[in-house]
Parts: sequence; C-alpha cells; structure tokens
Amino acid sequence: MKKTVLVALCASTLGLGACELEVPDLNNPSLESLRERPTPSAVYAATTGLLIGSRGGKSAQNGYVAHLGILGRESYTFDAADPRFVTEMLASPSLDPGSPAFGGNLWTQPYANIGNANSVLVALDKVSGIEAQDKEAIRGFAKTMQALDFLMVAVTRDTNGGPIDVADGISRLAPIETKARLLEHVSQLLDESKAHLTASGAKFPFPLSSGFTGYDTPATFVKFNRAIKARNEVYRQNWTEALQALSESFLDKTKPLTEGVYYAYGTGSGDATNGLTSPNIFAHPSIVTDATNNPDRQKANCTPDAAQPFKCLDDRISRKLKVVAPRTYQGLTSNYMFRMYETNTAPVPIIRNEGLILLRAEANIQLGNFAAAEEDINFIRERSGGLPPVSLAGENAVDILLAERRYSLLFEGGHRWIDMRRYNRLNTLPKDNPDHVIHERFPIPVAETDARQP
Repeated sequence: MKKTVLVALCASTLGLGACELEVPDLNNPSLESLRERPTPSAVYAATTGLLIGSRGGKSAQNGYVAHLGILGRESYTFDAADPRFVTEMLASPSLDPGSPAFGGNLWTQPYANIGNANSVLVALDKVSGIEAQDKEAIRGFAKTMQALDFLMVAVTRDTNGGPIDVADGISRLAPIETKARLLEHVSQLLDESKAHLTASGAKFPFPLSSGFTGYDTPATFVKFNRAIKARNEVYRQNWTEALQALSESFLDKTKPLTEGVYYAYGTGSGDATNGLTSPNIFAHPSIVTDATNNPDRQKANCTPDAAQPFKCLDDRISRKLKVVAPRTYQGLTSNYMFRMYETNTAPVPIIRNEGLILLRAEANIQLGNFAAAEEDINFIRERSGGLPPVSLAGENAVDILLAERRYSLLFEGGHRWIDMRRYNRLNTLPKDNPDHVIHERFPIPVAETDARQP
C-alpha cells in the first residue's frame, strides 16, 4: 500500500459523521501530527474514526454487501447507468482488477483503515495525558477493527491473498501473503485485542456508535471480539477453537436473534446513509423459488394472496422480502426487493446472535456432535423460520446447515457466496444465463500488482 487515509471526525455528535483526509506520504502534517505529536483528543478522534473507516463501503450500491450479494446470487443490481453490475459481475469471464468500483473494489478501504489503526497504535506509545488502562482499551479496540478489515480482504480475495506487514506500507510494499496466513493473522489480532481489553478499565475513553449498544465497554466489547473470533475459526476449520470462542461471545438463546453489533447510519451533517435502499437493488428470484414450504400451513390449505404473497413459506421470506413491480434488465427479471433496509438509516449487521447459533451448529456438525447441532438448527428453524424440526444425520447435515444460513443471514454480508465457496459448492449457484460465470474471488487490484513489477 502506498497511501494512508486518516479518518477524522467531522461532527461533534456520533452519528457517525466523518471526513477522509488523503495523505500521500508521511510529510502530511495531519498524519505526522498524530504519529509524532499526538494529543489525547486527536487519538480519541482517530480511534472513533476507525468505526467510520470500517463502515466505509459496506452498504454502498457497489459496496461489500451488494457486490457479494450479486456473486452469491442473493441479489441483482439493475442500474441503467452502469451495466457492469451484470456484464462484469455476472457475465464476464473474469472480474476486472483495473476497475476500482468492481473487480478491484474492496481493497483500498480496508487497507486504509488498517493504516489508520497503525497510526493510532504508534500514537499511543508517545501520547501523554491518557491513562494506561485507557491506552489498553484503545489498543484492544484498534486491533479488533484491524482484524475485521483483514478478514474482509481474506474473504474477498480468497486464495489470491493479501499483504499483512503494512505498518510501514507507505514507504515499502509488503509481500502478498496466503489466505491461510491472513486468517491466522486475524486470529492473532483478536487474541491480542482480548488481552488489551481485559487489562483496560470499565469504559472506553472515546464514543462508539449506536450499533455497538450493549457492547460499548471493554468488558462487553470482548464478547463481540470473541464472536468475530468464532467466525474466523470456522473459516479456518478450527472447530474446537470456534466453540471456545462462542462460549465467550454474546451467543444467548434467551435473547432476540437480532441481538448483536451493527454498522450504524444517520442523516446528520457529515454522516453516511445506508445505500442498500437503492431502487436498483433487487432480490434474486431463487430465494423464493428455493424456499421451504411450511408443511403445517400446507395442511391448512393456505393460499398466498396479495396481502400475504409468501404465506406458505419460511417466515424469513416475508420478513426479508417484498413483492414489487417486476423489472427486466439485460435479460434478467425480478419482482422482489429486500425489506430489511427500507430506510437509509437502517443498520447493517456485523454479527448477530442468530449467526452465532448457526456457527455453533456448524462446528458441532464438523465435530460429529449431531444432537447438539440439531438442537441449534431446529431452534433457528422454529424461531426464525416458523418451520418444523428436522432430523440431522451425517449425510444431510451440511445441506441443512447451508440452507438455514442462506435464509437467516440473507443479504447481510455475502455469507451465501462465502459459504458456498467454503464447501466447494459455488457451481451449484443458479446461472440465469448459460454464459454467466460464478466468480470465486476478487482479483488483487492492478495498481497493486503493477507496483510489484521489477
């Protein structure tokens, strides 16, 4: 990476509002000031800014949720002003590494925020006027945010990998590491974060967004940290470690399935809104055609109608989708949209209780603990889907798990694409046209590969 972006707060209230100051080199006085002559207020602002950097690009029409949704056949983006949502994301034989909004997307943002966090960590070693426990709280928070950003690189680039040693990335190019090393580094950061947070005080010395309500102290933030650790260990196929992390997370069957941590949005001055409300984003029709009929309702001979078009289906369909006037674009048609993000201030989940329960079920399936997995899966089926229980056996367990994850985590963070790739099932995703392609990973941007040429 050759450029660092220092995110600074631009609003006095935490919406979160922010601006981005692009810093081409270390001579920029703003970055130099934070690293070389830090003040407590600058450190607090830059730390809060890590939330803004982490949120950046997640909910844009060409951002993380929408792009991964297209690749995983959860969604379409029908934008007459930019046909690449179909021509490149669905129909091109490869994603374009030279396109910063498509194939080369989702790279600069996470690495910029990783650099921001490194600047905060450097500043902590030099700043006066911040208590030792508060410094530990900031270190724990900053490294957790870095872990989220490295995880984003790992799941988008997959076997293409990405650099890790970017602390001094402005002056040199770090080597490209494997996906396995990226995921290992995520776990290391999360464990270091936990140690820092455990050594900190009762409160964070900086504000967090409303999306962290309930997890906005070091002690409760550790539960969020462990939740992300569990997800990462599942991706690494470290099933026992995943169960251990889940036991320290906020997983709780007595709490709502929506319990969790979210990216928050607002309409205040300098804040960002949720772009997943775009009228160009449609749900993939296979979500409805593949949905489970509820046999209990079928016995009652239920008949869908205009008021209840999904009457006989999994409850997650009616909760997450709505019927709209059909739109056809480049030979593709959908008459469904997502109802989860109906306002431009709707939060986007980072991780929720429902997902944690399903992570526990997955780990138990892989460890052969089918009774425990079946209990968790049927809990989700009943509580979230309104569906009757199923029996889990070795041969059908993963199929059932993936179906539950598909509908429980629909259009929240590319989980369908990631899951089908993890289980080598990308070729089972639907193709709307025989010439369409199921892309396996994003390329490393051409600017990054060109910089490495001799």
